[in-house]
Amino acid sequence: MSQYRLTPREIQFLQESLSADYKIVDIRLREGEYQYNLAEALASFHFELYFPDVKDITKRLYGEEKTNDTQFIRKIQTILKKMQKSNVVRIMKKEKPWELQRYALSSFKFQDVDKNLIVLATDQQTKQMQDLLHSLLNQQEKPKAISNLKSKIFLLVFMVVASYAAILWDLIQLALNPIIFVPAFSIAVACSLILGKILSQK
Repeated sequence: MSQYRLTPREIQFLQESLSADYKIVDIRLREGEYQYNLAEALASFHFELYFPDVKDITKRLYGEEKTNDTQFIRKIQTILKKMQKSNVVRIMKKEKPWELQRYALSSFKFQDVDKNLIVLATDQQTKQMQDLLHSLLNQQEKPKAISNLKSKIFLLVFMVVASYAAILWDLIQLALNPIIFVPAFSIAVACSLILGKILSQK
């Protein structure tokens, strides 16, 4: 699981699930029954910042052998589909067509059809996950900001060089053309000032 890298959308989705209030659902989530066990397993995967597929969930709950039982896997998929229709579970969009569907909880708190309140994350777990997700989001935004800054610097340098080239070309002509010289000089000065400001902030 350590090789799995959350996308910004997945991080956002987990944050929304953690901050969601009690969701009222029209199925029973009684401890010891399939739906409850599957919801609890999904929560345990989310604590590891992972969106599992049906085989991951089956392996964790029922062992490796059951993951090779096609009928049992189909049964679990049917229950997960029912949980999705009841808004307990969300089916994540596939990244590659051949991959198995991955699943996510819509919340960590539910009120089931029997009016039972089910909480799948303690306050401490919720706080730890929110802090970790916030940190991950910041880490993923930093390279993007650096890349944007580099693009901006490259563009400004290009504009300065192009403007000075236009000025030099105009100066070596027999007669100075103010239509070329004035705008080129203005652009060169403006871009140089902006570039200087950006570089001084770094």
